Amino acid sequence: MYGGDEVSAIVLDLGSHSCKAGYAGEDAPKAVLPSWVGSIDAQYLPPEPEQPTKMAVDGENNAAADSKTGRPADAVSKKPTRKLYTGVQAMGYRRDYMEVVPALKDGLINDWEVVESIWDHTLKERLMIDPKEHPMLLAEPSFNTPQHREKVVELMFEKYQIPALFLAKNAVLTSFASGRATSLVVDCGGGSTTVAAVHDGYVLQKAIVRSPIGGEFLTDCMLKTLESRGITIRPRYTFKRKEVRPGEFELQMLDFPNTTESYRTYLKRAVAADVKESVCRVPDVLFEESAYSNIPTTPYELPDGQTIEVGADRFKIPDLMFNPSLVQTIPAMESFAETASSVRGLPQMVIESINKCDVDIRRELFSSILLAGGTAAMQQIKERLEKDLIEEAPQAARVKVLASGNAIERRFSVWIGGSILASLGSFQQMWLSKSEFEEHGASYVHRKCP
Repeated sequence: MYGGDEVSAIVLDLGSHSCKAGYAGEDAPKAVLPSWVGSIDAQYLPPEPEQPTKMAVDGENNAAADSKTGRPADAVSKKPTRKLYTGVQAMGYRRDYMEVVPALKDGLINDWEVVESIWDHTLKERLMIDPKEHPMLLAEPSFNTPQHREKVVELMFEKYQIPALFLAKNAVLTSFASGRATSLVVDCGGGSTTVAAVHDGYVLQKAIVRSPIGGEFLTDCMLKTLESRGITIRPRYTFKRKEVRPGEFELQMLDFPNTTESYRTYLKRAVAADVKESVCRVPDVLFEESAYSNIPTTPYELPDGQTIEVGADRFKIPDLMFNPSLVQTIPAMESFAETASSVRGLPQMVIESINKCDVDIRRELFSSILLAGGTAAMQQIKERLEKDLIEEAPQAARVKVLASGNAIERRFSVWIGGSILASLGSFQQMWLSKSEFEEHGASYVHRKCP
């Protein structure tokens, strides 16, 4: 179609927790950054002395861009309402009045300005490429809407001027990453868990089953549990550590009254997420308080130097994925308790998804269940899911849960599948090129990228 091999494609996977980007053909993404950005409202920004002239220049550029792209003028005029800070470093630096804004809500893009700032940062600061020279393979959720797809296509071709584009479904890419065209993909992401059946490289839309329990939810439960036990999680910016004697530290509390609540929570959750990733593992059987009451605890050192002991909770929190009704026993999570009754555990979701598929492929799906996503890197999750499914599945089914032994590969399986796909020679005719976009418009994407 164009270009040939010497230009490598860029693979972008924007998830609800992090955005992964890198070159096709490599085995891991070059850049991984949070899908959250810091945002400061214009009213709190210090007035810049040279602003009037700069604004005028900006205005001219915008007006020009406006007449070219034919975008509505209001999209341009509301530009300077806030300043966005993107990337790990910019987010880690505490600023007055900086709110933390997510790019995605319920797995779909919610704030396009935030998404643009994440992509800008990824392509220009992290990969340091000119998007005009590289085709882009974008991963999208299996349940993406046609409106979202068209908007992404327009943004990519009009703003970034890329030469070619392809949108591939997350589940399909995970399936390709393990070298299969047909499989049942269980994607335990940050914002939700999605079970989708892939047959011959296509997602079966009718068999997609979702649950709101993802990594972020487990992190929230961890945070609430620790706080209910009287442990204060202090974000890194709230204190200074001073060495009094070698190996002995003294904490000095710092006070920043203008820090927003959302930023404080964001950093607290970052600590809780690390506790979760370090100590949690999925129990072998359904969690019972009595069975785990005298389990040995695991120590964890918080950033401020206090060591906490995590006991039964390190089994209880991961078990929420299998048994969502446990949420009623977690303090301060009552808001979720009502919905918990309708949320199903992982094994039930898998069986429900398989039952929505055609009878002829059920057997094949049972024998290739793929685990993907960051939350699937939790210890023992594969063994537990397999054990539960063997108990619940029909007798004739041979249940096999496959997951890469390597946590990195599980976490980035969507990206790795995209990297494999975009570097295949046979794939090169599949790209939706800029000329096709200009000729047929954004809706052509539904034909080129099913």
